[in-house]
Amino acid sequence: MYGLLISIGVLLLILVIWMVYRIQTLISVAKGSDKKIATTSNKVNAALFMLFLIGAGGLMVWYSIKEFDNYQLPIGSEHGIVTDRLFWITMAVTGFIFILTHILLFWFSYHYQYKENKRAAYYPDNNKLEIIWTLVPAVVLAVLVISGWKAWSDITGPAPEDAHVVEIMGYQFAWDIRYPGTDNQLGDYDYRLTTAMNSRGIDFTDKNSFDDFPAQNVVIPKGEPVLFKIRARDVLHSVFAPHMRLKMDAVPGMPTRFWFVPNKTTAEMRAELGDEEFEYEIACTEVCGSGHFSMRKTITVVEPDEYRKWMAEQTPFIKSNPDLVADLPADLRELADIYINEE
Repeated sequence: MYGLLISIGVLLLILVIWMVYRIQTLISVAKGSDKKIATTSNKVNAALFMLFLIGAGGLMVWYSIKEFDNYQLPIGSEHGIVTDRLFWITMAVTGFIFILTHILLFWFSYHYQYKENKRAAYYPDNNKLEIIWTLVPAVVLAVLVISGWKAWSDITGPAPEDAHVVEIMGYQFAWDIRYPGTDNQLGDYDYRLTTAMNSRGIDFTDKNSFDDFPAQNVVIPKGEPVLFKIRARDVLHSVFAPHMRLKMDAVPGMPTRFWFVPNKTTAEMRAELGDEEFEYEIACTEVCGSGHFSMRKTITVVEPDEYRKWMAEQTPFIKSNPDLVADLPADLRELADIYINEE
């Protein structure tokens, strides 16, 4: 190990000495020295520019093809189709410009390498060219930005009236899931009501909360709109469901939302991928603390009939724990008892 470190140190020392020599040569040229600067290293560097362009370009193409399935996950929502289309249009436009400009960059470095008898041409300006390369990018970027803004507005705007509501609350270091029950209306909440027994801070003086129930994982129906109501209890988190192309921050004190329509059940996606263990997932994409890695929930997409059957089998908070409503006023407690005692 020490031998390797010594070898690296010697190599670095040699490189430093060589760089100092090169700097001294450049200083002497700047001072008007008659020493010639058209050395073989000039041609070597020009050739290396082209080799790097070809090698790095080939590596980029090879890696992009080889890893395509790892970064292009299958789509599990209608919103994902729109998002991916915008993504690939943006990639085509910016990728074309990126490749073109870098080919020109390296070609110019090679083609216009120093030659003793060659002089640079003086080309002060071209108004027509300036207008073209200002207007064209402006128009293209405006179209891309407006398209993205429209897609974003659609899924963050008001959800359809029949959308299935799911509340996702992030905290260090997990997600809590709450469903609104048969009325599809979530009860109110207040962070000041948070206790060990009421970890979500649900306000049970709101009658809408009487049929709310928890879930270990997210269950949603295929082909019907789903609205995620998102919040955080402590620090900034981020709800990320990659197959749904869904990403929305969970911000303390500022609820966020995102609605979408799943278009493949979990079973259909397993069949498509040939993977019987596949699960849609929610992960946190904010580094929210030491337990960040554990913030994962699965999403199960099922057929609508199966979803409704699952909903009917769930138990409200107050039925599992009647103490949550023990201190309610008499009129509200009477109504709560109906939910608690119903079969």
